[in-house]
Amino acid sequence: MIRLPLSFLLLACITLHAAPAKPNFLIILADDLGYSDLGCYGSEIATPNLDKLAAGGLRFTQFYNTARCWPTRSVLMTGHYAQQIGMDPQYGKFPAWVRTLPQRLSELGYRSYHSGKWHVGNAPRVVADGGFTRSYYVAQQDNHFHPKRHELDDQPLPVPEGAWYSSTAMAQHAIDFLKEHAQQHAGTPFFTYLAFTAPHFPIQALPEDIAKYKDTYLKGWPTTRAARFERQKRMGLVDTTLSDPEPQITAPSGKESDLEILGAGETRHAVPWESLTDEQKQFQATKQAIHAAMIDRLDQEVGRVLAQLRAMNVFEDTLILLLSDNGASAEVMVRGLGHDKAAPMGAAASYLCLGPGGSTVSNTPFRRHKIWVHEGGISTPFIAHWPQGIAAKGELRHTPGHVIDVVPTLLALAGDAKPVMPENAPPYPGRSLLPAFAKDETLSRDFLFWHHSGNRALREGDWKIVSAADNGDAWELYKLSTDRAESNNLATKEPERVKAMAERWEKLEQEFVAQAGPKPEAKKKGKGKRK
Repeated sequence: MIRLPLSFLLLACITLHAAPAKPNFLIILADDLGYSDLGCYGSEIATPNLDKLAAGGLRFTQFYNTARCWPTRSVLMTGHYAQQIGMDPQYGKFPAWVRTLPQRLSELGYRSYHSGKWHVGNAPRVVADGGFTRSYYVAQQDNHFHPKRHELDDQPLPVPEGAWYSSTAMAQHAIDFLKEHAQQHAGTPFFTYLAFTAPHFPIQALPEDIAKYKDTYLKGWPTTRAARFERQKRMGLVDTTLSDPEPQITAPSGKESDLEILGAGETRHAVPWESLTDEQKQFQATKQAIHAAMIDRLDQEVGRVLAQLRAMNVFEDTLILLLSDNGASAEVMVRGLGHDKAAPMGAAASYLCLGPGGSTVSNTPFRRHKIWVHEGGISTPFIAHWPQGIAAKGELRHTPGHVIDVVPTLLALAGDAKPVMPENAPPYPGRSLLPAFAKDETLSRDFLFWHHSGNRALREGDWKIVSAADNGDAWELYKLSTDRAESNNLATKEPERVKAMAERWEKLEQEFVAQAGPKPEAKKKGKGKRK
């Protein structure tokens, strides 16, 4: 009988029971992408790379954000509601107890990379404050063809020489970081955060991409919207009616003088298509073509990043999440470098916004837009793809999810399923999405909460109360299991339900604001001390 050394037996035992390798993470965040703007969510826009991720993974039909860019990005990086961390409304700094996702992942052995937009105002430096290992930060961008300011690892970069386009540059830096990781840190898990600025205004795109959609939208907003809705129903994405357009709605931004700058083709309202002049129809259709081209290009750039993951042999064990920071925008404004009416629409010298008509199409089948907390402002695509961890292929998940769920999900997969919170920190309000990755079951939670720019909402199960600041703050009540179009207001039929939910909303608002701590006093403007 051969007697093996005790040290050998211990080593064998450790090998047999070694923890599985931690997955890599790739979060792809689009900017102002509406619920129906991807092919796999009903669009006519070509998004083959994202569609393949959906076909090889999961699509969530009820995934939520905060209705605006910086609150959503702050929640994504911290795991807390924006009101808990002084980000909506914005304070001067995070509470002392906040720790970002990259900071937590670093403790679990991860290297973290960021490329693109940041917009987490309470952590202005992406590496020093946000906890990333490397970062390419487009700090100011009034134009998709050149950055006003961009930084590498928190250090300013010179104005780029030659051609530059936002989505291409952001994808390329993500690829460069991944290549460096493969060369220098192979075997170490990574988190890559690719935060595009597309299709946020100004809508600008490469001419060859715009050409693909030149005549696509001349048939008008209602026709395109109806076609998307029919595809959504066939896909099983929605079980609701199509919401009515709201031509009276005007986004709370922009000035009337902007319309003079933009010309006779522009309108601040989603008026009936047939009421538009031929000039306006052409103008609006071209804007939609540019918006589509930006999404098309985003998808092409995602394809390059996915190719890099395959080249590194890590595609199979990388959890890829695609989401948007809010619904499509109804804003119409001119800022930045201004708008040159003589320039081709979508070129660097133009400054255009998708506007309320196109936004109503992008947010099909829901009501309202970015900034509002009706479904059109807060419900957007969410794709999860992970071949080694998600067995389902091409399935839908109908459980409500929220951006607050991303941090708990990633931490659980990284080996910290029950994270210890810093002193004075509230527990994470979100839920791990892992049970929903396994099967289509409803995650257990008491509520989901929203508050942005005076627009308020609370969801409990299938019930949702919502109020708009531009509608006298009156609470509306909807049963989302049958009416996600928010067309049948049940508030007068269920007054006690509205009262109870409104009281809960008020209590949560007070708790969250208290957790953020006192708002720092505004710095007094002055000429400084006299000498």
